[in-house]
Amino acid sequence: MLFEKILVAVDGSSASMRAVECARKMAKLTNATVILVHAFPKVSELLGEPNLSETIARHIEKAHDLVDPLAESLQAEGVQTVTEILQGPPADAILNVADARDVDLIIMGARGLGSLGSLLLGSVSQKVMSHAACPVMVVRAQQEA
Repeated sequence: MLFEKILVAVDGSSASMRAVECARKMAKLTNATVILVHAFPKVSELLGEPNLSETIARHIEKAHDLVDPLAESLQAEGVQTVTEILQGPPADAILNVADARDVDLIIMGARGLGSLGSLLLGSVSQKVMSHAACPVMVVRAQQEA
């Protein structure tokens, strides 16, 4: 199977950074486009304006701080890269982008960072594996391997 579009879930965890590295290698072998996806938690509308807009803007800025250097690094190696930054549950964001962009493969970390910085027990990767229409590669952080 030749992969033309590879989605990589990015949350800043060591497992997601390893997923980016796996995607880089695979994309270079198959000339695939890498789609970097980052989701931030849904911001409550109860904050009201201007707090709501300011909070969302801060989340988007932090997401760009994480995703943009990864995209630049991939592009410097000749890998075509697209970024998607979304608000909402990570698994839903990954699955929605995978469907919308008709990806051939999803690569993600076995465990990532929760919204409070704690390690999740793989609930996001479990949901994606259960509902994705394409193959899913789950990688562990270097120290977990």
